[in-house]
Amino acid sequence: MTENKYASALDGLTIEDPVESFFAFCRERESIRKLRESGGPSPWSEDLIFQKGRFLNVFREDDRGSKAILRFADGLEDDLPTLINALFFGRWCNRQETLDLLSPEILSNPKELEEILNNIESWCNETAYPVQPIEWGGKEYSRMDAATKLFPGIKEELTEIIKNSEGNAITATNAVNQEFKMENDFPIFMAVIDIPWFRPDIIDPETDVPTGIGAVAYLDRLEKFLGLSNHQETSRKMIELQHEHWPEAKRPFNPIDVEYLSCECRKYYSYVNGTKKFEGKNLFTPN
Repeated sequence: MTENKYASALDGLTIEDPVESFFAFCRERESIRKLRESGGPSPWSEDLIFQKGRFLNVFREDDRGSKAILRFADGLEDDLPTLINALFFGRWCNRQETLDLLSPEILSNPKELEEILNNIESWCNETAYPVQPIEWGGKEYSRMDAATKLFPGIKEELTEIIKNSEGNAITATNAVNQEFKMENDFPIFMAVIDIPWFRPDIIDPETDVPTGIGAVAYLDRLEKFLGLSNHQETSRKMIELQHEHWPEAKRPFNPIDVEYLSCECRKYYSYVNGTKKFEGKNLFTPN
């Protein structure tokens, strides 16, 4: 089992009301996005942590990587196997600059696709987003071979596995990983949770989701504060509380949003706690 290097990030830190702190983070981060996108000058917040640290946007669809996925797979809704192929390729790659160079038609030409990928910086940060080799039919496939050769050949089988999950992202991720045998199944989950953007009939947007290692510390705080028994219950309660704490948000949260934002809140409060430093890739420099 992978050790959770973030588990102790909030140890010793008092957060009086983690629910209100969660929504305060969301409100401020969304305000920053709006000010920045409107062309306003930096800094877009008086909060020194937001000025100095890197954070994802509140809504997944506003992040660069997600925008690239949405563009890359646009128009494939009526061809579910090709959509599944595109989303799995997209999350095996997970790099905006690469996806922006390509169109989904290239997926049917593995040799040409591999040549392109071999001549550019193909993948996202491999330390922050590791993608391990996978198995299929008793054979091991590298990241490159899975992305270029395997996925087009098994897209129909992957589609059936995912359809049989009855809309549940956890079930679908586990079922795919029974075949792939990845120690870190996060890339599978990311591909699966992208499906509701295109086909909410296949994976329910309101599906429960697993907890990633980065979100555990903050979700544990929320769970204890709310007196609940697990992270899935906690996420559903936070969705209810959005109406009270952030009624003007542009859309209601789904469980994936609460999980994803709990990771960002853990990151924010790690800076508060001094367990995360403003250095290296963590240091934000506005363009």
